[in-house]
Amino acid sequence: MPKILAFIDGSIYSDSVCDHVIWAAARDQVDVSLFNVIEGVEHTEVPSNFSGNLEAEIKNKLLQELSELDQKRSKLTQRKARLILDSAKNRLVKGGIETVETHLRNGDFVETVTEFQDNADMIVIGKRGEAADFAKMHLGSNLERLIRSTNKPVLVAARAFKPIERILLAFDGGKSSLGAVDYLSSNAIYSNLECHIVIAGQDGGLGHKKSSIAENLLKKAGMNYKLFFERGEPEKVISDHVERHRIHLLVMGAYGHSRIRNLIIGSTTTQMIRSCLVPVLLFR
Repeated sequence: MPKILAFIDGSIYSDSVCDHVIWAAARDQVDVSLFNVIEGVEHTEVPSNFSGNLEAEIKNKLLQELSELDQKRSKLTQRKARLILDSAKNRLVKGGIETVETHLRNGDFVETVTEFQDNADMIVIGKRGEAADFAKMHLGSNLERLIRSTNKPVLVAARAFKPIERILLAFDGGKSSLGAVDYLSSNAIYSNLECHIVIAGQDGGLGHKKSSIAENLLKKAGMNYKLFFERGEPEKVISDHVERHRIHLLVMGAYGHSRIRNLIIGSTTTQMIRSCLVPVLLFR
């Protein structure tokens, strides 16, 4: 039975993550493992001028009170995380998903993904986390780490779910975009959707040369697709096409180059996730 890993943290994206999972599971019976990962525990700061100004007995009593306060905060954090998981599970069950496991984890987010991803068919996560700065378009701190560390398809949920009828496949002929084509053509949920294959760049590029491979796979699967060759920088071509044609889901390969190269010239993947208001399905 297909399995989806979904990660929530109580942010505004948590409901959207659940709704995207419900959509992705619409055609099949799917097992869902729902995670809330608590990374690190905040500790109460001790005043810097503390040691020489208080007698030993008072000092020890204050340290004990601070320790008890940290313990209370930790317990409240755990209770809040459990309530978030229970609420999300109820939303998934009401959406028609019968099997939902919940996991409250303490530790590193990516380590949790690595531990549980082997039997998963897809990972779903929100575009931004609870502490994200919407005004500056910051992505969730774990999002890039997750995408770079997994070979599973990652569905990055938008702020709110909207019905998905048209998808855009950003095709460059590379290994990850070919994997995306194979995934779309072999999953029934995409069979009735309108698929736009967009190849950006100059004539004669790898995307142009291998476009027939994508066409043949989608045609064989009976998918309704349209092919677009558009000149220009991929970021602008893709974002303009999403807006102009009212695309509901962007499908693309992720992080095809090294982190160092991305620091120098930027990353199409990161830019697309930031700027597009639609969910993004990513392949490595």
